[in-house]
Amino acid sequence: MLKKQTVIILVLAIILLDQGLKFYIKLNYFAGEEHKVLGDWFRLHFVENEGMAWGWKFGGDVGKITLTVFRLIAVIWGTFLIRDFIRKQYHKGFIICTALIYAGALGNLIDSMFYGLFFDSTYNLGNHQNFEVVAHLLTGKGYGSFLQGKVVDMLYFPLFKSNFPSWFPFWGGERFEFFSPVFNVADASITIGVLLIFVFQNKFFKKPKKEVETTTVSNESVENADSVIQTAS
Repeated sequence: MLKKQTVIILVLAIILLDQGLKFYIKLNYFAGEEHKVLGDWFRLHFVENEGMAWGWKFGGDVGKITLTVFRLIAVIWGTFLIRDFIRKQYHKGFIICTALIYAGALGNLIDSMFYGLFFDSTYNLGNHQNFEVVAHLLTGKGYGSFLQGKVVDMLYFPLFKSNFPSWFPFWGGERFEFFSPVFNVADASITIGVLLIFVFQNKFFKKPKKEVETTTVSNESVENADSVIQTAS
């Protein structure tokens, strides 16, 4: 049986790693700054996500607040859901995967709720120009209000670049890059959790052996009883 303390430690570890890297990037990188970590294929590239995944936006400021509130409700619901999974002794692997998803959602929720208050603007808009300046923490001049923070992304893996073949539909001859999205530790945690559930779903949700045997015995008993009734009649 997976203990509740183990799940809490896992979630806290992911949150600390996620938030620690985000704070480092916010306080040391200006928006758009990029540095190579391992050759050309692993880089730290600072961008901020104002809305949903892939940088999509949803209804301006009202949409942003609505999205953050939805995330908050989902995280609160997830807290009770994971507790229920542990109490009902779900498969350990499944509980770990849901904890990864939960931790990732909570990590990005912290950005959306508080970063607008924690950090001032990454940009200096004096003279209508964007200067290369980094953000500062708790100056009292946050770039946004509560629930209007931007999610910080920085992990960038441009493994290779090439061109689509000329015969390729719609994008023939155009340039493409794999892997182009910029994401964070929280995003990675969510993705890993979802993929593992998908890959190992048969293992996570299969019936216990005793339950299967009991079901088989019950079905045989019903069939035997039907045979006796038919014979008697």
